[in-house]
Amino acid sequence: MREYLYDHVHLRSPNPDATAKFFETMFGAAAKRDVYPPGTLYPGQMRITLALGGQRVLIAPTHPVDPTAPPPAFPHYGLEHIGLTVDDVDAACEELRARGAEIAIGPLTRSPGLRLAFVRGPEGIMVELVQR
Repeated sequence: MREYLYDHVHLRSPNPDATAKFFETMFGAAAKRDVYPPGTLYPGQMRITLALGGQRVLIAPTHPVDPTAPPPAFPHYGLEHIGLTVDDVDAACEELRARGAEIAIGPLTRSPGLRLAFVRGPEGIMVELVQR
């Protein structure tokens, strides 16, 4: 069987820069900003690649032709959230609140040895903080 390796998560945003700033401010993501070149679907528009938790997150603008639906209510089927591991969920939530984050759920203990919380981001993006 062919080997499949993780490459990225792709987010779509009406304001990619604001979405990137959320991840930079709240979670220390490193962002690379540039523009889509001529001949691509979004020529001249900002494209952003985040380095977050050792993974790549791409942020694209709204689609130029197809209408973009509003974000679904949480929880929903499909890609529902991004999960980040932290050493202390409670301390992380306090730090994030101090930066202006909305802690949508938690912190709470889901099961013995598993503490978590959810942070609400732009366009309904949910980020789970997991302490094992």
